[in-house]
Amino acid sequence: MLGIWRYLLVALFVLQPVLGLVESKHTNNWAVLVSTSRFWFNYRHMANVLSMYRTVKRLGIPDSQIILMLSDDVACNSRNLFPGSVFNNQDHAIDLYGDSVEVDYRGYEVTVENFIRLLTDRWSEDQPKSKRLLTDENSNIFIYMTGHGGDDFLKFQDAEEIASEDLADAFEQMYEKKRYNEIFFMVDTCQANTMYSKFYSPNILAVGSSEIDESSYSHHSDVEIGVAVIDRFTYYSLEFLEGIEKDSNVTLQDLFDSYTFEKVHSHAGIRRDLFKRDPKDVLITDFFANVQNVIPDQGKNEAVLAADVEANGANENDPFVPNVLNLALERTTRESEGAKENETSGLVSPPFTKTRQINGNDSTRRIGPSNDTYPHIIAVVVVLLAGAIYYFIPHYGTPKPTNKEQRLPYM
Repeated sequence: MLGIWRYLLVALFVLQPVLGLVESKHTNNWAVLVSTSRFWFNYRHMANVLSMYRTVKRLGIPDSQIILMLSDDVACNSRNLFPGSVFNNQDHAIDLYGDSVEVDYRGYEVTVENFIRLLTDRWSEDQPKSKRLLTDENSNIFIYMTGHGGDDFLKFQDAEEIASEDLADAFEQMYEKKRYNEIFFMVDTCQANTMYSKFYSPNILAVGSSEIDESSYSHHSDVEIGVAVIDRFTYYSLEFLEGIEKDSNVTLQDLFDSYTFEKVHSHAGIRRDLFKRDPKDVLITDFFANVQNVIPDQGKNEAVLAADVEANGANENDPFVPNVLNLALERTTRESEGAKENETSGLVSPPFTKTRQINGNDSTRRIGPSNDTYPHIIAVVVVLLAGAIYYFIPHYGTPKPTNKEQRLPYM
């Protein structure tokens, strides 16, 4: 029997992508966005992190699941010709600071100690929940850091440093405490790739803007502002992400492929050996967007269902939405017909279900069995039959070995 089980395990591993067993099982997405520098001449670092903040909010991650850390000394700086505003382009089309920015840690709160405490959740009891990373083993976390760095370190507020070992140990504590499902770590600084060189915890995918002994460069300056307003690596990351919508099928590998030396002027690096999934199978939205799911609820009809979907901000182009509405309509019809049939018998039809788009729930977009299930079932049956044939036919009718013969186990 050992042989057949070995065969089945190998076959199931080979067929894993076909059977749809490699998809992410996260139920909520979080973002930790950190600008580690301060002072007016580091304007671009604040613009970097605010640009990422705008992107994850646009794709649906709420402020309650975003931790924003920055010096916050640029918008109201006396040298700023546009008081209360931060821009990343010369046309000044988008005010990154705006009215909707929620800064969780500002100024001298942005320290190495607070950053490590944030990741590991080692706080005193009086720490507000709004300033904590309340993740669990089903959380995907996007961590973005920008500032000035060097070989295996990143400066905080021009006063202290965090080493790559410190970051690696913090991630290991997070893993031991079951504080994440997967982490996507992005860092834009000089010699950025050294910051993930010491990582050793599972399910971490990392990308950096430059190799060891390489600088990371700013993209352009603004004549009116007088300083550089964004870095090259972040600029081209944002250029790519601007084309992403909540229902996009673009993967992280597509993002990585967009980092060319001609654009970035340095060698962007990727570390994927700790990550169990291939980046070409990982959707951008697995980290940058909110999570959608269908949950059961009592009562109502299709009109209420449609209104509920719309009220919760579902994208009408999302194929998930019409599928839900079609299922709801079919079930409404069935229940209506069933109610008529059950009037004479006194039976009551089951309650209707409706959908909501919420954060913090399972990302698997399915309701019950679909037509795609049947090929998977057939594949499993074929594997089982092949295993049985493999095990029984080669050994059928084979004479039993004598006592003097060596009994070898089936391989």
